[in-house]
Amino acid sequence: MHTPNDMSRSRTALAQNSTLIAVVEMSLSSWLVAGIVPGLDRQPTKKLTIDHDALLDLLHRWRNEAVRAGCQIDRIVVAYESGRDGFWLARWLRAQGVEAYVIHASSVPVSREHRRAKTDRLDTELLKRAFLGWLRGEANHCSMAAIPTPEDEDAKRPSRERENLIRECTRIVNRIKSNLARLGIRGFKMSMAKSAETLETLRMPEGAAIPANTLAELSREIDRLRFLRQQIKQVEATRADRLRRTPDESDTAMIRELTRVVGVGVETADMLVHEVFSRPLRDRKAVARYAGLTGAPDESGQKRRERGLAKSGKARVRRGMIQLAWGHLLHQKDSVLAVWYRKRTADGRGGLRKTMIVALARKLLIVLWRIATTGVTPEGMAIRPAA
Repeated sequence: MHTPNDMSRSRTALAQNSTLIAVVEMSLSSWLVAGIVPGLDRQPTKKLTIDHDALLDLLHRWRNEAVRAGCQIDRIVVAYESGRDGFWLARWLRAQGVEAYVIHASSVPVSREHRRAKTDRLDTELLKRAFLGWLRGEANHCSMAAIPTPEDEDAKRPSRERENLIRECTRIVNRIKSNLARLGIRGFKMSMAKSAETLETLRMPEGAAIPANTLAELSREIDRLRFLRQQIKQVEATRADRLRRTPDESDTAMIRELTRVVGVGVETADMLVHEVFSRPLRDRKAVARYAGLTGAPDESGQKRRERGLAKSGKARVRRGMIQLAWGHLLHQKDSVLAVWYRKRTADGRGGLRKTMIVALARKLLIVLWRIATTGVTPEGMAIRPAA
């Protein structure tokens, strides 16, 4: 019995004699399309420029060849691996009446040979085998990614843009500190409003001023830092305005519900809702697996060991939840999860706190998922009053 959101196998019976199957190996300069065409002894391949219209014409040409060979084509299915091109091609193909799927790249089994041959043509053969097994409803061939709407993808952009801007700010701050440390200058505060003017008053240990070229470089770095911080404020202001204007949307309601939890801010709530909680995840295990907070056991014979996190889920969610777990211990000292963590780490063994914080992050993610989707708050959790 398949669950409604099970993407590990097809729920439609495959009639291979009336189904045209194609896979696309996508690169920056070209596409290699490989097909399984009913009625043809050969399995055709065609290299195309990056052109969706040419891909559709090729599929129609193969369909006509199958019809001339005496086969009636009732279904055309196309698949390609997830990657840089995203989901636009799958959405466009579906609009043209073609079944299109996006394969999780990490779900396709590959050979473990040390020096295996790898070409685009061999990759298409691998994709065809995996996709054909998926269409037949067989397990462990590959899994498909849910194809989001453009609106769903666009809703993730503010949180991701803000994360990129903060990362760039950190790089600039580190460069400025390194430049000043090279000259023996420490303790310079870049958060001051007149930090650019203060640079000219700084002196090296020998009493000399900062050299002209270095001073000009540092001034430009500070200007760039100030500009990035303005952009971060703009992103945050735009998001706050959107939350005020759309109080009745489901995503906004979930964000407001999460921000009532002490220790969870708007940025974290927005990231969790648009990256995880807006998806129709099956159960708590699927939630933890989607965030990559599950283990990777290595068992063979009498050998039993854990290799740490599987890290097969979203790294952005995983990083955010581990940071949130540390904050949970500070802001929710009397919660059930915080008490559980302190009890498990009471012996103080080396490295145990870091190991158990991952387990706490997994439990906390499941609790927040239940709060966002059902509104049920566990006992002992500190909650702010509703606005």
